[in-house]
Amino acid sequence: MNLNALTTPAAPAALLQVRGLGKNYGDRVALKNVSFDLWPGEVLAVVGESGSGKSTLLNAIAARSQPDAGTVHFMTRHDGLQDVHGMTEAQQRLLARTDWGFVHQNAADGLRMDVSAGANVGERLMGLGERHYGRLRSIASGWLERVEIDVARIDDAPRTFSGGMRQRLQIARNLVTEPRLIFMDEPTSGLDVSVQARLLDMLRQLTRKMQLAAIVVTHDLAVARLLAHRMIVMQAGCVVEAGLTDQVLDDPQHPYTQLLVSSVLQP
Repeated sequence: MNLNALTTPAAPAALLQVRGLGKNYGDRVALKNVSFDLWPGEVLAVVGESGSGKSTLLNAIAARSQPDAGTVHFMTRHDGLQDVHGMTEAQQRLLARTDWGFVHQNAADGLRMDVSAGANVGERLMGLGERHYGRLRSIASGWLERVEIDVARIDDAPRTFSGGMRQRLQIARNLVTEPRLIFMDEPTSGLDVSVQARLLDMLRQLTRKMQLAAIVVTHDLAVARLLAHRMIVMQAGCVVEAGLTDQVLDDPQHPYTQLLVSSVLQP
């Protein structure tokens, strides 16, 4: 009998497996042979200049666009490892409402701007069958507090909120169903520096407390350093460097990564 088999715990399975992902727009290569694993509770930053393929990669993984090559597998809560692009549209929508969240760069793209803040948060729960008004309002109030929005604003529409408040509300709307993976596309872009710092601190605390996995697309290396355990660097649709965030930023190996890092340091 193999005693080691009885005493050694099995290694945890990857939450997300991306293999050979490719995407073309006509003759232009947007993604080429992108592969990586993401583990439960891990935050991965995807960095690069505009046009490098960051958002194309995010949308392909999140089933918002169909890749031309490769596969995306996700470890679902109830059905185990599933081929995301092999799911029906109904299955993808359910996944997006439960195990996944998506935070847009422009919060207006992820919110219903003319209904109340409370309704924005409660709507995802209603999509899962919750109908008790008191519970919905209580949960929404709790999440507004968690993202540092005055609960007295629960009946106000997001169109009356500042940019930072809208982004925090969008985060609450996504996290209320306790997803396992959240996609974030330039979540701090366009915000004042002080608002960015507050939002990033909140995101770091929430991902840690909830053991939430995340993929963060950003052109800002400071955002990557603050939020991400690992990072991949993209150029012209390809991953040119990958590794632990501090390691990549402190000792970049690829000339493109070196250029990105040095440009941040220039006055």
